[in-house]
Amino acid sequence: MRSPPATFLRASLFNLAFYAWTVPLAVLGAPALPFLREEQVRAYARFWERGIHLLLRTIVGLDYEVRGRERLPATPCIVASKHQSAWETLAFHVIVPKVVVGLKRELTRIPLFGQYLLKAGNIPIDRESPQRAIRSLVEGAKRAIARGDHVLVFPEGTRRPPDAPPDYRPGVAALYRSLGVPVVPAALNSGVFWGRRSWLKFPGRIVVEFLEPIPPGLDRATFMRTLEERIETATRRLVAEARGEPEAIAAQAPAPVASAERTRARS
Repeated sequence: MRSPPATFLRASLFNLAFYAWTVPLAVLGAPALPFLREEQVRAYARFWERGIHLLLRTIVGLDYEVRGRERLPATPCIVASKHQSAWETLAFHVIVPKVVVGLKRELTRIPLFGQYLLKAGNIPIDRESPQRAIRSLVEGAKRAIARGDHVLVFPEGTRRPPDAPPDYRPGVAALYRSLGVPVVPAALNSGVFWGRRSWLKFPGRIVVEFLEPIPPGLDRATFMRTLEERIETATRRLVAEARGEPEAIAAQAPAPVASAERTRARS
């Protein structure tokens, strides 16, 4: 990775460019927001997000790759992803068509930004108590699945550093039991390049890998064990790959996937 001064400079330029791109787009779209349909708001958001990826690639030197996209079913499913960085909260709207996200209700109260989140069909979660959080997530996810959307959840509930021990929460099991649709686990290594609450962003290639879907019908314990094992095993491999640890990569490498896909963010 580049020397700290160069890294800091590139990250600073990106962060400035981020707001220079975001604020005008948000303001320009605001007058039309009450009249736009859900899919129109999502298309506008994807346009914004592709601009962010272009800035990351050109300023920071940070690109991304998607593997296992063919494992995403055409019918609605739950995508359960590792969460290491703010990056994936932006990227999944571009990577996965027709996806909504379960997010903390406080975000929807941010002026203007919150209105975009709600208008795009995302699911606000009331976190005042665990029971209310799960209930609001399940109710919102049922509505999303009924209209043909995929539902993205982060089973650990919050961003965790790449080397942190896993901490999977019960919300994803409640969704799995209530919705009766497949769960597609997703592993990634974004935290190596864009850390939690970090100003710095490092050059390289973030990898997102969709794993073998988990069919509906498993008991809770089997489901949670399967989900955690698949995500954590693949995540360790991807983090090792990002850090250039060949022995760790070889030790955990799965059988080759027929059609791993490299996807570059496009403006």
